[in-house]
Amino acid sequence: MSYFSLFLSALLSATLLPGSSEILFGVLVNQGYLGGLLWLSATLGNVLGSAVNYVLGAQVQRFKHAKWFPVSETQLVKAEQQFQRFGKWSLLFAWLPIIGDPLTLFAGVMRLPFWWFIVLVTVGKGIRYALVLWFALHVAT
Repeated sequence: MSYFSLFLSALLSATLLPGSSEILFGVLVNQGYLGGLLWLSATLGNVLGSAVNYVLGAQVQRFKHAKWFPVSETQLVKAEQQFQRFGKWSLLFAWLPIIGDPLTLFAGVMRLPFWWFIVLVTVGKGIRYALVLWFALHVAT
């Protein structure tokens, strides 16, 4: 059940909702849960949460002219230009606080091929959780 809880925490943390799965990850490592399974649960959940952002981003074009849409046309164009400037490789940093979630959203807006999205986001987030695991095992104990 703890692996699933970490999966859900990581999934929600990767969406535009606030959250942090690293603390739960560290606690579970220190409670003796299997590090490899924790890494897998957190990475898969976080990548799936980012995929939710991608899908939402892919739908932006349908709603950008609606009165309730929270982003102006100018802001949308500026964000698209920034994403184009740094390109798909910026998704390796999708794990970063504050900028990571919007990166995954704009990958969907820009219609980046989904397979590129999955590969780059998985690599970045997998490395991040490997570092969290290493830290929890070697530094925090």
